[in-house]
Amino acid sequence: MIGPDRLDRVSADAAVPEQVVAYVRAVAGSRPRLFGSCVGYESESHIVLIGYPLHDPRDSVAMSLAVDDALKIPGLRKITVIGPCRPPQAPAKAASRRDDYYFLPLPAPPPASKLKNLLRRADRELTIDSGRVFGNDHRNLVGRYLSERTLAAGTRRIFEKISDYVAASHASLIVSARTAGGRLAAFAVGEYTSLHTAFFMFCFRDPALAPPG
Repeated sequence: MIGPDRLDRVSADAAVPEQVVAYVRAVAGSRPRLFGSCVGYESESHIVLIGYPLHDPRDSVAMSLAVDDALKIPGLRKITVIGPCRPPQAPAKAASRRDDYYFLPLPAPPPASKLKNLLRRADRELTIDSGRVFGNDHRNLVGRYLSERTLAAGTRRIFEKISDYVAASHASLIVSARTAGGRLAAFAVGEYTSLHTAFFMFCFRDPALAPPG
């Protein structure tokens, strides 16, 4: 286990959302633990290692050392590594897949003309408020999304736990877009624990109420 001060350090240095400890604990219920310069999460005999070292998220050598530390845990039956590259310890037959992260510089560059038009229409039709109250209208919009799509069990569980995550992370923020009548047209959840990066965590929209874009 990691002490509260170290947990704060991990989240403050987060380069990817999985390093925000309050988020992972809320959606997965696993226990955080440091392996070298990487944070990992334990649940029963499974470890999910976030292989982005806190001092340098691209340090593949430090990631490999963290994997070595995790593999020494007694009773370990499964390890999942999320990192900038495939760890050298991975057996040839071990399954892997690639994901992509997108980032925007701050301040954001001026919007193109099409985006400007979308923003003008949204400004006319919607009002924006922000806070940390995850209300029934937010739950209903997430529930509608889940009912209309076939999703992996892990993804579905994360969406079902959004309210728990918002309650657990005091640096989370819900930005809601509402119609003139107060109906929720869309909302997004941002995470601001990291001192270096603001994370765009989730967004949902009602196609019948939200303007295009």
